[in-house]
Amino acid sequence: MPRGMPDARSVETVTLEAFADTILPGTKRAPEDVTIAGRSHDAGAVEAGALELLRTPATGVTSGLGEFVELLNEHAEHHAQLCEVTLVGDHPPFVELPFEERTRLVRALTAPGHPEKEFWVMLALFCNMAYDSAAHLSTPVAIKNGHPGLRAMGFAAPDADGLLRFAEYSYGRPLARLHPDTNSTGSLA
Repeated sequence: MPRGMPDARSVETVTLEAFADTILPGTKRAPEDVTIAGRSHDAGAVEAGALELLRTPATGVTSGLGEFVELLNEHAEHHAQLCEVTLVGDHPPFVELPFEERTRLVRALTAPGHPEKEFWVMLALFCNMAYDSAAHLSTPVAIKNGHPGLRAMGFAAPDADGLLRFAEYSYGRPLARLHPDTNSTGSLA
């Protein structure tokens, strides 16, 4: 293991954080943060819980995350050589790539025709899903805790009983007339 390189679990964590931040950039947690490039003034995929979602067994990717990380770092080493970017070895290769090069690499991995495209697109979708829907959390809990993605989208808070109801139509008007046989619960009688 190169000097200063963290253990395998930490390599996985920092590499996945850097990948998630490349997909949906956020603000640095601290000045010395190497995984989040700080390309946004708002929270991104990492703060929204991308790692928690990726590590949720229901995703079906949990058991392969180590292999994804190893492959991503191999691609990063190769990319660095092609682009003449010097990696010092203190962090995993993908983490050490400048943000612009991370972006170029992810763009190449997710491009039509890349043999591994489906894997990288799937990981990218989970990173977006963590931000867009807080899929790894209960929606009322996520809203109560100020989930950054739901907050940014203006997702409505639940009622006092914890249920989500919409007193007004989400588009400000009904989209269609109710069927005459619709009962009070919204079902057809």
